[in-house]
Amino acid sequence: MRRVLFVVTILLVVWTGMCFGEDADGVPASTNVPGGEYPRIDGQLRATFRVNAPDAQTVSVSLGGTTDLVKGDDGVWTGTTDPLVPGFHYYDLTIDGYDVSDPASESFYGGGKMWSAIEVPAPDQDFYMPHDVPRGEVRIRYYESKLSEKTRRCFVYTPPGYDENTGARYPVLYLQHGMGEDERGWSTQGRMNFILDNLIAEGRCVPMIVVMDNGDCSEIFRRDGSMTFEEFGATFYPVLLEEIIPLIDSTYRTLTDRDHRAMAGLSWGGFQTFNTTFNNLDTFSHIGNFSGAFFRGTDADIKTLYNGIFADADVFNERVHLLWIGIGSEEGMGAKPLSEALTKSGIDNIFYESQGTAHEWLTWRRCLHEFAPLLFRD
Repeated sequence: MRRVLFVVTILLVVWTGMCFGEDADGVPASTNVPGGEYPRIDGQLRATFRVNAPDAQTVSVSLGGTTDLVKGDDGVWTGTTDPLVPGFHYYDLTIDGYDVSDPASESFYGGGKMWSAIEVPAPDQDFYMPHDVPRGEVRIRYYESKLSEKTRRCFVYTPPGYDENTGARYPVLYLQHGMGEDERGWSTQGRMNFILDNLIAEGRCVPMIVVMDNGDCSEIFRRDGSMTFEEFGATFYPVLLEEIIPLIDSTYRTLTDRDHRAMAGLSWGGFQTFNTTFNNLDTFSHIGNFSGAFFRGTDADIKTLYNGIFADADVFNERVHLLWIGIGSEEGMGAKPLSEALTKSGIDNIFYESQGTAHEWLTWRRCLHEFAPLLFRD
């Protein structure tokens, strides 16, 4: 194990040296506002911040711990973090006790609020970076929801060639965000369009439409007794089945049978995916769960879950073309024990573990990258 860690460390050092060259100050983060020089990321994956706050008494940044910044004679506060974990990470500035967004960073919706984030380069980042390949489009579709009694929107990815190949019809993946996020997450933080574009260009993925709607879980669940876990986000289920799917099928050139319809989600979206698909196998045949929230006792009989859907393994395996479960190696959401229990009961499933990542977007980008090539292959 020590030898493996040593080799990984050497490879990471070589890789960062290639990325950052000899620039000791590093390079501007890709998540900075246009023209923003800070924060900068150096070859050790440390982030250096500069904050212009001449009247402030204290300034710090919360990112992989708390880093106190030092005030210069020009009123600019500077400081450098410890080495950061590769991937996408939210952060706050704290100025005189108040948490604020960094004006030098783009803002992202996550954790139930808008805040700053930084993209720390990862050794395997090539799969979610834009390349010179045919590209799909992420479109925004507004619609009136009678069930929600409000105007809603969904983000819809159409694959490369969708507008040109007018005779083609496509399978559909309904892809859900997690708690405290919204329908923007997968196409901004998740970079799903680049992931799909690259996979399709490589011939590894069937061209598909991807629909990302609000799962009614954009707030953070509050344990005040007003709502149970099962009720949180449950208003989304009828909206998806009765409004969103018919809207997509009537608006876009979709293949409308269950064999060409999939659903997947991250974290709470994974919880919603299981609740939706396992109760509607006449609608979905491909199922993915990325770091999903699992609420089952350790002694639960797998054959009694979801109204006994796993009781007859042969019937389940015949109807479900793909059951895929992914997790980060540094998180403990119960995915591996669930996969093992399913396998023991004869339920076909695929388990994936993202090495070195926790409950974060790099985990979910990797999950989508592994999951999408397996869709609609039957």
